[in-house]
Amino acid sequence: MINISYNSFLVIDTMNLMANVLINVVIAFLLGSLLLGLHRKIMARIQLRPGPPVIQHLLHSLKFFFKETSFPKTASMPFYVSITCLYCAIWILAVIIGPVTYGTLLIIFAIYAVYKIVEHNAGSSSGSPYGKLSCVRAVFSAAAEIPLFAVLAIIFLQTGTINIGDIVTYQAVHGPLIFSIPLAALVFFILILSKSPYSPFSITKGKDIISGFETEHFGVLRGYMMLSESIAWYVLLWVFLTVFFGPLSINGYLIGMVSITAITALINATTPILNPNHSVMSQITLAIVGIGGSLLLMFIV
Repeated sequence: MINISYNSFLVIDTMNLMANVLINVVIAFLLGSLLLGLHRKIMARIQLRPGPPVIQHLLHSLKFFFKETSFPKTASMPFYVSITCLYCAIWILAVIIGPVTYGTLLIIFAIYAVYKIVEHNAGSSSGSPYGKLSCVRAVFSAAAEIPLFAVLAIIFLQTGTINIGDIVTYQAVHGPLIFSIPLAALVFFILILSKSPYSPFSITKGKDIISGFETEHFGVLRGYMMLSESIAWYVLLWVFLTVFFGPLSINGYLIGMVSITAITALINATTPILNPNHSVMSQITLAIVGIGGSLLLMFIV
Protein backbone atom coordinates (compact mmCIF):
# COMPACT_ATOMS: atom_id res chain seq x y z
CA MET A 1 0.00 0.00 0.00
CA ILE A 2 1.34 3.39 -0.98
CA ASN A 3 1.28 5.91 1.86
CA ILE A 4 1.14 9.50 0.62
CA SER A 5 1.26 12.05 3.40
CA TYR A 6 -0.71 15.29 3.60
CA ASN A 7 2.55 17.22 3.16
CA SER A 8 3.11 15.50 -0.18
CA PHE A 9 -0.29 16.65 -1.43
CA LEU A 10 0.47 20.14 -0.14
CA VAL A 11 3.78 20.24 -2.03
CA ILE A 12 2.08 19.01 -5.22
CA ASP A 13 -0.70 21.62 -4.91
CA THR A 14 1.86 24.37 -4.30
CA MET A 15 3.88 23.32 -7.32
CA ASN A 16 0.76 23.20 -9.48
CA LEU A 17 -0.26 26.66 -8.29
CA MET A 18 3.21 28.07 -9.01
CA ALA A 19 3.19 26.50 -12.47
CA ASN A 20 -0.27 27.95 -13.13
CA VAL A 21 0.87 31.39 -11.99
CA LEU A 22 3.98 31.24 -14.19
CA ILE A 23 1.97 30.18 -17.24
CA ASN A 24 -0.59 32.95 -16.72
CA VAL A 25 2.11 35.61 -16.19
CA VAL A 26 3.85 34.55 -19.41
CA ILE A 27 0.54 34.61 -21.29
CA ALA A 28 -0.28 38.03 -19.82
CA PHE A 29 3.10 39.41 -20.88
CA LEU A 30 3.09 37.96 -24.40
CA LEU A 31 -0.55 38.72 -25.20
CA GLY A 32 -0.40 42.14 -23.51
CA SER A 33 2.70 43.03 -25.53
CA LEU A 34 1.09 41.97 -28.80
CA LEU A 35 -2.08 43.90 -27.99
CA LEU A 36 -0.07 47.05 -27.25
CA GLY A 37 1.80 46.50 -30.51
CA LEU A 38 -1.54 46.16 -32.31
CA HIS A 39 -2.74 49.33 -30.59
CA ARG A 40 0.24 51.26 -31.94
CA LYS A 41 -0.18 49.75 -35.42
CA ILE A 42 -3.87 50.70 -35.61
CA MET A 43 -3.11 54.25 -34.47
CA ALA A 44 -0.47 54.55 -37.18
CA ARG A 45 -2.81 53.30 -39.90
CA ILE A 46 -5.56 55.71 -38.85
CA GLN A 47 -3.03 58.55 -39.03
CA LEU A 48 -1.91 57.35 -42.49
CA ARG A 49 1.47 56.11 -41.27
CA PRO A 50 2.89 52.61 -41.88
CA GLY A 51 3.67 52.11 -38.20
CA PRO A 52 5.93 49.49 -36.61
CA PRO A 53 5.20 45.74 -36.74
CA VAL A 54 2.75 44.36 -34.17
CA ILE A 55 5.56 42.54 -32.34
CA GLN A 56 7.54 45.77 -31.86
CA HIS A 57 6.45 46.36 -28.25
CA LEU A 58 7.39 42.78 -27.37
CA LEU A 59 10.81 43.18 -29.00
CA HIS A 60 11.39 46.48 -27.21
CA SER A 61 10.48 44.90 -23.88
CA LEU A 62 12.90 42.03 -24.38
CA LYS A 63 15.80 44.09 -25.72
CA PHE A 64 16.00 46.23 -22.59
CA PHE A 65 16.89 43.16 -20.53
CA PHE A 66 20.08 42.86 -22.61
CA LYS A 67 21.04 46.53 -22.53
CA GLU A 68 23.36 48.15 -20.03
CA THR A 69 21.64 49.37 -16.87
CA SER A 70 22.79 52.80 -15.74
CA PHE A 71 21.71 54.87 -12.77
CA PRO A 72 21.33 58.64 -12.73
CA LYS A 73 23.49 60.49 -10.20
CA THR A 74 20.35 62.26 -9.01
CA ALA A 75 18.49 58.99 -8.27
CA SER A 76 17.47 58.15 -4.71
CA MET A 77 19.09 54.74 -4.30
CA PRO A 78 17.95 52.06 -3.44
CA PHE A 79 14.39 53.47 -3.61
CA TYR A 80 14.88 54.11 -7.34
CA VAL A 81 15.41 50.36 -7.94
CA SER A 82 12.93 48.95 -5.43
CA ILE A 83 10.01 51.03 -6.71
CA THR A 84 10.55 49.61 -10.19
CA CYS A 85 10.53 46.05 -8.84
CA LEU A 86 7.34 46.85 -6.92
CA TYR A 87 5.79 48.13 -10.15
CA CYS A 88 6.29 44.70 -11.69
CA ALA A 89 5.34 42.74 -8.56
CA ILE A 90 1.92 44.36 -8.08
CA TRP A 91 0.75 43.47 -11.58
CA ILE A 92 1.99 39.90 -11.22
CA LEU A 93 -0.10 39.81 -8.03
CA ALA A 94 -3.04 41.10 -10.10
CA VAL A 95 -2.65 38.11 -12.43
CA ILE A 96 -2.81 35.79 -9.40
CA ILE A 97 -5.92 37.51 -8.00
CA GLY A 98 -7.59 37.66 -11.42
CA PRO A 99 -7.11 34.89 -14.02
CA VAL A 100 -5.52 32.39 -11.61
CA THR A 101 -7.75 32.45 -8.52
CA TYR A 102 -10.79 34.57 -9.51
CA GLY A 103 -10.41 36.57 -6.30
CA THR A 104 -12.05 39.78 -5.16
CA LEU A 105 -12.32 43.03 -7.10
CA LEU A 106 -11.45 44.86 -3.89
CA ILE A 107 -7.86 43.61 -4.12
CA ILE A 108 -7.73 44.59 -7.80
CA PHE A 109 -8.74 48.09 -6.70
CA ALA A 110 -6.05 48.05 -3.98
CA ILE A 111 -3.45 46.99 -6.55
CA TYR A 112 -4.47 49.86 -8.83
CA ALA A 113 -4.25 52.30 -5.91
CA VAL A 114 -0.73 51.06 -5.11
CA TYR A 115 0.13 51.37 -8.81
CA LYS A 116 -0.76 55.08 -8.69
CA ILE A 117 1.58 55.46 -5.69
CA VAL A 118 4.31 53.60 -7.58
CA GLU A 119 3.76 55.78 -10.65
CA HIS A 120 4.22 58.86 -8.45
CA ASN A 121 7.35 57.63 -6.70
CA ALA A 122 8.97 56.21 -9.84
CA GLY A 123 9.07 59.75 -11.19
CA SER A 124 10.28 61.45 -8.03
CA SER A 125 12.95 58.83 -7.20
CA SER A 126 14.90 59.43 -10.43
CA GLY A 127 15.60 63.09 -9.68
CA SER A 128 14.74 64.01 -13.27
CA PRO A 129 12.74 67.24 -13.72
CA TYR A 130 10.53 65.39 -16.22
CA GLY A 131 9.98 62.59 -13.72
CA LYS A 132 9.14 65.06 -10.97
CA LEU A 133 6.60 66.81 -13.17
CA SER A 134 5.14 63.42 -14.06
CA CYS A 135 4.82 62.47 -10.39
CA VAL A 136 2.89 65.68 -9.74
CA ARG A 137 0.58 64.82 -12.61
CA ALA A 138 0.21 61.30 -11.18
CA VAL A 139 -1.49 62.89 -8.17
CA PHE A 140 -3.89 64.69 -10.51
CA SER A 141 -4.63 61.51 -12.44
CA ALA A 142 -5.19 59.51 -9.25
CA ALA A 143 -7.79 62.07 -8.19
CA ALA A 144 -9.66 61.33 -11.42
CA GLU A 145 -9.04 57.60 -11.95
CA ILE A 146 -9.54 56.12 -8.48
CA PRO A 147 -13.11 57.55 -8.19
CA LEU A 148 -13.89 55.56 -11.33
CA PHE A 149 -13.61 52.49 -9.12
CA ALA A 150 -16.86 53.58 -7.49
CA VAL A 151 -18.22 51.26 -10.16
CA LEU A 152 -17.51 48.50 -7.61
CA ALA A 153 -20.46 49.76 -5.57
CA ILE A 154 -22.75 49.43 -8.58
CA ILE A 155 -21.53 45.90 -9.26
CA PHE A 156 -22.10 44.96 -5.61
CA LEU A 157 -25.60 46.43 -5.57
CA GLN A 158 -26.48 44.52 -8.73
CA THR A 159 -24.92 41.15 -7.88
CA GLY A 160 -24.55 41.19 -4.09
CA THR A 161 -20.85 40.36 -4.34
CA ILE A 162 -17.49 41.72 -5.52
CA ASN A 163 -15.87 38.32 -5.85
CA ILE A 164 -14.97 37.70 -9.49
CA GLY A 165 -15.93 34.02 -9.38
CA ASP A 166 -19.34 34.79 -7.86
CA ILE A 167 -19.93 37.57 -10.42
CA VAL A 168 -19.25 35.10 -13.23
CA THR A 169 -21.71 32.66 -11.65
CA TYR A 170 -24.32 35.43 -11.35
CA GLN A 171 -23.97 36.27 -15.05
CA ALA A 172 -24.29 32.64 -16.05
CA VAL A 173 -27.80 32.76 -14.51
CA HIS A 174 -28.94 36.36 -15.11
CA GLY A 175 -26.99 37.31 -18.23
CA PRO A 176 -24.03 39.68 -18.79
CA LEU A 177 -23.85 42.80 -16.63
CA ILE A 178 -23.12 44.88 -19.73
CA PHE A 179 -26.88 44.81 -20.41
CA SER A 180 -28.10 45.49 -16.87
CA ILE A 181 -25.56 48.17 -15.81
CA PRO A 182 -24.17 49.56 -19.11
CA LEU A 183 -23.20 52.95 -17.63
CA ALA A 184 -21.06 51.20 -15.01
CA ALA A 185 -19.32 49.32 -17.84
CA LEU A 186 -18.74 52.66 -19.59
CA VAL A 187 -17.10 54.07 -16.45
CA PHE A 188 -14.74 51.08 -16.26
CA PHE A 189 -14.00 51.46 -19.97
CA ILE A 190 -12.94 55.08 -19.33
CA LEU A 191 -10.48 53.73 -16.77
CA ILE A 192 -9.08 51.34 -19.38
CA LEU A 193 -8.90 54.19 -21.90
CA SER A 194 -6.91 56.29 -19.43
CA LYS A 195 -4.28 53.52 -19.24
CA SER A 196 -3.97 53.00 -23.00
CA PRO A 197 -0.93 54.45 -24.82
CA TYR A 198 -1.33 58.04 -26.07
CA SER A 199 -4.71 58.32 -24.36
CA PRO A 200 -6.25 61.81 -24.08
CA PHE A 201 -6.02 61.20 -20.32
CA SER A 202 -2.39 59.97 -20.20
CA ILE A 203 -1.05 63.15 -18.62
CA THR A 204 1.74 61.32 -16.76
CA LYS A 205 3.41 60.38 -20.06
CA GLY A 206 2.64 63.41 -22.20
CA LYS A 207 5.22 64.13 -24.90
CA ASP A 208 5.89 67.50 -23.28
CA ILE A 209 7.61 65.59 -20.46
CA ILE A 210 9.45 63.07 -22.68
CA SER A 211 8.51 59.65 -21.20
CA GLY A 212 7.21 60.96 -17.90
CA PHE A 213 8.12 58.87 -14.86
CA GLU A 214 9.98 56.39 -17.11
CA THR A 215 12.35 59.00 -18.56
CA GLU A 216 15.40 58.08 -16.44
CA HIS A 217 14.98 54.30 -16.35
CA PHE A 218 17.38 52.30 -18.49
CA GLY A 219 18.30 48.70 -19.21
CA VAL A 220 16.74 46.04 -17.00
CA LEU A 221 14.72 48.58 -15.04
CA ARG A 222 13.05 49.85 -18.21
CA GLY A 223 12.48 46.24 -19.25
CA TYR A 224 10.63 45.60 -15.98
CA MET A 225 8.50 48.67 -16.60
CA MET A 226 7.56 47.61 -20.11
CA LEU A 227 6.84 44.07 -18.90
CA SER A 228 4.58 45.57 -16.22
CA GLU A 229 2.73 47.71 -18.78
CA SER A 230 1.97 44.65 -20.90
CA ILE A 231 0.70 42.64 -17.93
CA ALA A 232 -1.34 45.60 -16.66
CA TRP A 233 -3.05 46.03 -20.04
CA TYR A 234 -3.92 42.34 -20.17
CA VAL A 235 -5.25 42.31 -16.59
CA LEU A 236 -7.46 45.38 -17.07
CA LEU A 237 -8.98 43.93 -20.26
CA TRP A 238 -9.46 40.54 -18.61
CA VAL A 239 -11.23 42.06 -15.60
CA PHE A 240 -13.49 44.17 -17.80
CA LEU A 241 -14.51 41.26 -20.02
CA THR A 242 -14.96 38.84 -17.11
CA VAL A 243 -16.97 41.22 -14.94
CA PHE A 244 -19.26 42.63 -17.63
CA PHE A 245 -19.53 39.82 -20.19
CA GLY A 246 -19.57 36.78 -17.94
CA PRO A 247 -17.94 33.42 -18.62
CA LEU A 248 -16.14 33.58 -21.94
CA SER A 249 -14.22 31.07 -24.01
CA ILE A 250 -10.59 31.64 -25.01
CA ASN A 251 -11.79 32.88 -28.40
CA GLY A 252 -14.24 35.19 -26.64
CA TYR A 253 -11.46 36.74 -24.59
CA LEU A 254 -9.24 37.15 -27.66
CA ILE A 255 -11.99 38.80 -29.69
CA GLY A 256 -12.91 41.05 -26.77
CA MET A 257 -9.34 42.12 -26.05
CA VAL A 258 -8.58 42.85 -29.69
CA SER A 259 -11.85 44.79 -30.04
CA ILE A 260 -11.21 46.96 -26.97
CA THR A 261 -7.62 47.57 -28.07
CA ALA A 262 -8.85 48.66 -31.51
CA ILE A 263 -11.50 50.97 -30.05
CA THR A 264 -9.04 52.68 -27.70
CA ALA A 265 -6.55 53.02 -30.58
CA LEU A 266 -9.23 54.72 -32.69
CA ILE A 267 -10.07 57.16 -29.90
CA ASN A 268 -6.43 57.92 -29.11
CA ALA A 269 -5.49 58.41 -32.76
CA THR A 270 -8.18 61.03 -33.27
CA THR A 271 -7.99 62.98 -29.99
CA PRO A 272 -5.20 65.09 -28.46
CA ILE A 273 -3.83 64.59 -24.96
CA LEU A 274 -5.76 66.89 -22.64
CA ASN A 275 -4.02 69.21 -20.24
CA PRO A 276 -4.05 67.98 -16.60
CA ASN A 277 -7.00 70.09 -15.46
CA HIS A 278 -9.21 69.18 -18.40
CA SER A 279 -8.23 65.51 -18.08
CA VAL A 280 -9.19 65.37 -14.41
CA MET A 281 -12.46 67.25 -14.84
CA SER A 282 -13.46 65.15 -17.87
CA GLN A 283 -12.91 61.85 -16.04
CA ILE A 284 -14.64 63.01 -12.86
CA THR A 285 -17.61 64.25 -14.90
CA LEU A 286 -17.88 60.93 -16.74
CA ALA A 287 -17.61 59.06 -13.42
CA ILE A 288 -20.40 61.14 -11.85
CA VAL A 289 -22.64 60.69 -14.89
CA GLY A 290 -21.94 56.96 -15.12
CA ILE A 291 -22.30 56.14 -11.41
CA GLY A 292 -25.24 58.51 -10.87
CA GLY A 293 -27.01 57.24 -13.98
CA SER A 294 -26.45 53.62 -12.95
CA LEU A 295 -27.94 54.24 -9.50
CA LEU A 296 -30.89 56.07 -10.98
CA LEU A 297 -31.62 53.28 -13.46
CA MET A 298 -31.32 50.64 -10.75
CA PHE A 299 -33.83 52.39 -8.50
CA ILE A 300 -36.24 53.08 -11.38
CA VAL A 301 -36.11 49.53 -12.66
